[in-house]
Amino acid sequence: MGEVRQRLTWGDLGQLFDGPHATPRRRDEGPYFLNIASLKAGRLDLSESDHVSDEDFAKWTRRVTPQADDLLFSYETRLGEAALMPPGIRACLGRRMALIRPNRDVVDPRFLLYFYLSPDFRRVIEKNTIHGATVPRIGLATMPQWEVELPPIEEQRAIAEVLGALDDKIAANDRAVRASLDLAATLFARAVRGVAPGEHTFAQLADVGGGGTPKTSVDEYWGGDVAWATPTDVTGLSAPYLRATSRTITEDGLAACSSALYPAGSILMTSRATIGAFAIAQRPTAVNQGFIVVNAHDPTYQWWLFHEMQDRVAEFLNHANGATFLELPRGRFKALPVRLADPGVIAEFAAAVAPIHDAAAQLSIESECLAATRDALLPLLMSGKIRVKDAERAVDGVR
Repeated sequence: MGEVRQRLTWGDLGQLFDGPHATPRRRDEGPYFLNIASLKAGRLDLSESDHVSDEDFAKWTRRVTPQADDLLFSYETRLGEAALMPPGIRACLGRRMALIRPNRDVVDPRFLLYFYLSPDFRRVIEKNTIHGATVPRIGLATMPQWEVELPPIEEQRAIAEVLGALDDKIAANDRAVRASLDLAATLFARAVRGVAPGEHTFAQLADVGGGGTPKTSVDEYWGGDVAWATPTDVTGLSAPYLRATSRTITEDGLAACSSALYPAGSILMTSRATIGAFAIAQRPTAVNQGFIVVNAHDPTYQWWLFHEMQDRVAEFLNHANGATFLELPRGRFKALPVRLADPGVIAEFAAAVAPIHDAAAQLSIESECLAATRDALLPLLMSGKIRVKDAERAVDGVR
C-alpha cells in the first residue's frame, strides 16, 4: 500500500511568502500581476491576470519574485485553489496570493501541487480556515505548523508522473481545441469578408427559441433524464460543446416549463447577465430562460449562423437592456439582419468547419474522461490506498 509516510509540517516543505497587501496601477502590458482568478483547477490561466509597469514590478517583488515550480495559492476567498508557476514568466504576487518555494530534498513540486489539491489536504485547510467578518482566509502565520504526511520523495515523483501524464494530455488536448476554434474562426472571417447584413433576419433563417424553469417546489419535475441547461453550464465550459448539465428534469418537468427539448446540434447562446457565451448541444437539451436557442431551417447554414453570432456579440450587447441585469430580448435578436455569403460559399464553409468542430468536440470529451480519471486517482494515490503501478495501468487504459 505504498511506503511508510513521513510526518512533517508545512514549514518543512519549503519557504512561505505572501504578496503585498496593496494593488498597483494595472496596465495592459508588462510583467504579470497574478491574482486569484488566475488559479483554475490546478493551472495558472494568465488570461485572467493584469499587468504592471517595470517600476511597480520592482516594488512588488522586493519580498519575493515567483519562479518556476513555486506553488501559488490563494489564502483568502478561493481557498484550496493552487497552481505551479510556469517557467519563463515575469510576474509578481497579487493580493490574497501566496507561494511556497518547495524544498526539493523533501517534496517534489508537482507532487506538492496534487497534494495541495487532494481531498485530505482540503480538509486540513477547512480545519484551519479563519472565518472573519468579510471573507474566509488562511492564517499564514500558523500555516508552517500545519501537520502533514508525505510518502518518500521517490514515491512522490512516481505519483506526480502518473497524475501529470493525465494533465499533460489534457493540456495538449486544450491546445489542439483552441487551435481548431481559431482555425474555424479564421475560415469564417475569410468567408464573410466584405459581406454586409442583408434582408434576411435570424427569424427568417432559423427557428429561434427560449426556455423556462419548472417549479422548483415540485419534486416530480427534477432529477430525471432530460438535460436542462442554465447559463452557468455554458460559461464554465473550456470549449463550446455541452455534453452534460448540472441539473436535469423529468418529462413532466419538461412539459411544465416553456422550453422545448432542443435537438443535438442546437446553438445555445446566453442572453441574460452574461450575454454571448455559446455552446453546441451534444445531446437533446432543454434550457432555462437565460438562453436564445437557434436552429437553421437549412442545416447547411447552422455553422454559418453559429460563427455569425459569435462574431456579433458586441453588437448584441448594444441591443440589450434591463434595470437589474442586461438581457437581449429574443424578439430584438430575431429581427437582426444576417450577413450571408453566396450559398455556394456557405456550403463550402460548412463542409470545411464541420469536421474541425467534430474533432474539437471529441478532444473535449476525451479531456473530460481524463480529468475524471485523474480526480478519481488523486485521493487514492495520496492516501496510499492504491499502488502507483495499479494507477499506471488505469492511466494506460485511457491514454
